[in-house]
Amino acid sequence: MLKAKPVWALGAMSGTSLDGVDAAMLLTDGETVFDFGPSAFRPYSLPEQAILRAALGHWPGTPEVRAAAEVTEAAHAELLSRFDGAELVGFHGQTLAHDPGGRGTHQAGNGQLLAEALGLPVVWDFRSDDVRLGGQGAPLAPFYHFALAKRLGADPVVFLNLGGVGNLTWADPSEKGPDTPGAVFAFDTGPANAPINDLMQQRLGRDRDENGALAALGSADEALIARFLEHPFFFRMAPKSLDRDAFSGLSESVAGLSDADAARTLTAAAAAAVAAGLTLLPAPPSQVLTGGGGRLNPVLMSELNARLPCPVRPVEAAGFDGDMLEAQAFAFLAVRVARGLPTSAPGTTGVAAAVGGGQISRPA
Repeated sequence: MLKAKPVWALGAMSGTSLDGVDAAMLLTDGETVFDFGPSAFRPYSLPEQAILRAALGHWPGTPEVRAAAEVTEAAHAELLSRFDGAELVGFHGQTLAHDPGGRGTHQAGNGQLLAEALGLPVVWDFRSDDVRLGGQGAPLAPFYHFALAKRLGADPVVFLNLGGVGNLTWADPSEKGPDTPGAVFAFDTGPANAPINDLMQQRLGRDRDENGALAALGSADEALIARFLEHPFFFRMAPKSLDRDAFSGLSESVAGLSDADAARTLTAAAAAAVAAGLTLLPAPPSQVLTGGGGRLNPVLMSELNARLPCPVRPVEAAGFDGDMLEAQAFAFLAVRVARGLPTSAPGTTGVAAAVGGGQISRPA
């Protein structure tokens, strides 16, 4: 078991937006963040994205999953081999299917193969134990967000990640630790970039709405958004989590709109989902700090500021790297796993008690 001392850990994240792999170094003992190290991004090529998309919704044992695992492993090995000085690697893998309470959760990619390729211990399969013990298996970044809230030393704050799916963490830094009851509250808010990216891919052959340029030309269909907010998900108490394609009906509902109006409606719907989520929090946050690709979309940020009752800022305004929060989170969680510390709790995933997930693979 890892001793309670700061180590340089290397974390990697490949999210549901399927744009590529983020990797970042973090100096941490799994409780406090002492320093931030180098980071890098390795995009998925269009053929690689096609292979990953073809495997979405599939469970282990299919040719599509095997192909997706090979893409995931090769991309991670290529990117992570560029880093020096890491003692430990946190490898999330690529989520292909997520069904807590049903078949479980599935992230493509074998940590043992990556450990052999890198010559380093690799912590992976972070979500399965949480799901087996009755949790949602997501989101997992909240314990890291709590450590960042401690660095800020502020009032309760929300960290909002806008990837393919949106998720938020409400953190109260006055509490001792992230597994203290009432310290952290987290859940998926709803679809974020995934429906917008899918629309751009299907209609225009682009991977995203760069800078919200298309959405800026359109008008949101507020009646459609009101119907979207009637989905049972928004009336469920948190913690709760989503599969990337859980809201496929939203994409279908904009089929009759122009490209610009469809893009604006999907963008506004992502913001409206976050606003609905804020009504479930234990206390109002002092601010919302936004990470993930969505923070770079000025139309989405404008919609958030219009619909939320507190300031919404990119995490860079607080001195953090919005591109690398999730990669840093899995570096942080890898150290916690290696130290035998919990990585999720009732307030983050709904698991019955604080639990440490993940398995450790070491090179032969």
